[in-house]
Amino acid sequence: MASLNRDIQDKLQNLNIFEKIIGINFLIFFVGLFIRVIFNINASLSWIELPSDFMDAILQPWAVLTYGFTHYDFLHILFNMIWIYFIGKMSMNLFPIKMGLNVYFLGIISGGLLFLLGYNVFPGFFEGKSRLVGASAGVRALLIFLCAYMPKMDVRFFTFNIKLWYIGIAIVIIDVLGLFGSNSGGYLAHLGGSLLGYFYAVQLKKGTDIGKGFENLMDGVSSMFKKSGKSPLKTVHRKKAEKFAGYTKSEFNELNKQKKIDVILDKIGKSGYDSLTKEEKEFLFKAGK
Repeated sequence: MASLNRDIQDKLQNLNIFEKIIGINFLIFFVGLFIRVIFNINASLSWIELPSDFMDAILQPWAVLTYGFTHYDFLHILFNMIWIYFIGKMSMNLFPIKMGLNVYFLGIISGGLLFLLGYNVFPGFFEGKSRLVGASAGVRALLIFLCAYMPKMDVRFFTFNIKLWYIGIAIVIIDVLGLFGSNSGGYLAHLGGSLLGYFYAVQLKKGTDIGKGFENLMDGVSSMFKKSGKSPLKTVHRKKAEKFAGYTKSEFNELNKQKKIDVILDKIGKSGYDSLTKEEKEFLFKAGK
């Protein structure tokens, strides 16, 4: 039994960040299911759903992000989590982990904001009030980001290869058509995520990471919950770090590493993933880790 517990703990510790997000989504799903069954409350997770009414949304501002962790239907969460697993894995093999998270969470936020905008600026297009749930906007953002940054990259689809940009176009067309169906608000959020992913990729190609501000904000929030191991009475004098062209050695190495990643990603964008050498693929895989 002790060995089993240790194996489970090791597995949980070795989960990548997107696998942890999948775990959190399923945990919240089953909490909602428990509340719904035991207390007979249909909207058991209403406090983290995003309401379409602007004034209601102001009263729960956290919902513009937390709705992305809210699912009621098992097939809904299952397909979203399958997408997150595969797209998240691809993202981590090609880009820094934090960049993938930036795209995913900013996609959720953008989808939520476009949902609110649509319902409050064009109320006649939508029927009554609604509430937004699901991680689809974040999934769309990450998918379209990859499609826009590396449009010529081939992915295996059953027995044949298909260019990423074909997948991206098909997804966007489906979402546009969905605006005229019964789940128009959900598809509007999908498009919000897709727009964020596309804009992120375009700006990144120009050398601008638009997610850096969000990343710094999240780093600041997470640091508030970390315990400092420093004693307030202890002073440590350190030898001044040696500098290379104005950078410390670690900063200089990290800068060179990022430059190499950018060159490889540019090669993928122009000629596809299969054009990489074995060494380049190994370097990207290790950098993603």
